[in-house]
Amino acid sequence: MSHYPGPLLTRPAAQALSAAREAGAITWTGSLDLGRSQADAALHRDTWQWRDQHYPYPARLKDRTIYYWDGEGFDTVSRFSGSLIKLVPTEWGAPTFEIDGIKMLPTSKESPVDDARRKVALIEPRGKLVLDTCGGLGYFAACCLEAGVANIRSFEKNEDVLWLRTLNPWSPDPDAPASGGRLSLTHGDVSEAIAQLASGSVDALLHDPPRFGIAGELYSQAFYDQLARVLRRGGRLFHYTGSPNKLTSGRDVPNEVAKRLEKAGFKAQLVLDGVLASRR
Repeated sequence: MSHYPGPLLTRPAAQALSAAREAGAITWTGSLDLGRSQADAALHRDTWQWRDQHYPYPARLKDRTIYYWDGEGFDTVSRFSGSLIKLVPTEWGAPTFEIDGIKMLPTSKESPVDDARRKVALIEPRGKLVLDTCGGLGYFAACCLEAGVANIRSFEKNEDVLWLRTLNPWSPDPDAPASGGRLSLTHGDVSEAIAQLASGSVDALLHDPPRFGIAGELYSQAFYDQLARVLRRGGRLFHYTGSPNKLTSGRDVPNEVAKRLEKAGFKAQLVLDGVLASRR
């Protein structure tokens, strides 16, 4: 699936376009790709023009929502296929996404890309073959490419999340020249696909699964045994767990994860909001 080349609107951007027209301006300068770049839009009475195409001024837009041009009008970047999956703007530019209203990436203190960059640095990806088990919006992959990874293989089970990636300018495109052929993205369930990977075939691992209640198989001893099998000795793994509230959940997920990883053959420690482990 190729990446969407058109404009992305949020309520503040749409309001700024309309305000500039009402003020008599003939151009507006701002971002139409969620902060990736700045561009000029030509303002006319009934339409505005960007990259040689005219668009209507949108009606009132919702907050916390991103809109794309579907050929007939501006529609929300969201889908409902059993769960509501939605791309959500942040103050940092790079968006997060939600599944049934649950935010999938931390964004309260920094950009989700900066958060991913700190975690990726823990596995030192330069020159390595990296397995990215749950690709999501691809921020781990983007940071690995930025850091000089030799090759990163990503899996993503949810087809709607893959669709979000094609609309998100912050998500890396495997086919783009900037990726240099170093990123492969597979639509598949890594808990099943990992059995087909050769033992010791990857140098480092990134594991950012959905929460335990949604994808318990990705926290299982059997899956951790497979992670240990495909990772070379001395290779590093970062496993995102978040910081679940032990008082309300009754569980200490990070320490449970660390114990299972130790049993699988890792040396594990709690780092940031997850577990950093190395293959013994």
